[in-house]
Amino acid sequence: MLDINPGLILWTIITFIILLFVLGKVAWKPLVSALQAREQGIRDALLKAEEARKESERLLEQNKEAMRRANEETSRILKEGRELAEQMKNEQAKGDIQREKETALLQLKNEVADLAVNAAEKIIDEVLDEAKQKKIVDKVLQTLPKN
Repeated sequence: MLDINPGLILWTIITFIILLFVLGKVAWKPLVSALQAREQGIRDALLKAEEARKESERLLEQNKEAMRRANEETSRILKEGRELAEQMKNEQAKGDIQREKETALLQLKNEVADLAVNAAEKIIDEVLDEAKQKKIVDKVLQTLPKN
């Protein structure tokens, strides 16, 4: 069965201690430094990720502010456009009214002139020639008020 051999135990312990010493000098320090470098790399990556997250949040806030300002500017421009269109419509309507008024006044003056000439013909009982009619119409028109 099992025999305990003290010489084998002694050599196993010595070999184990030598192996630990050799591994400590040759492999342990590089392994520990590699693990520390990896740990530091992970820390740096986490810090950079946190900085990138903060920067993206800051940029997102800037974009939201820019969008808000753009929406306000768009609303202001649309409002000004509507007001300008309304103003132009009102001015056009005033122009149309003024032209209609002038046309009506011109027609009225022409009718008054025709009536005056007809009345004058009937009163004088003679037919006036065209030159006399024009002279009388111009004289009557000059006496009419401008409005």
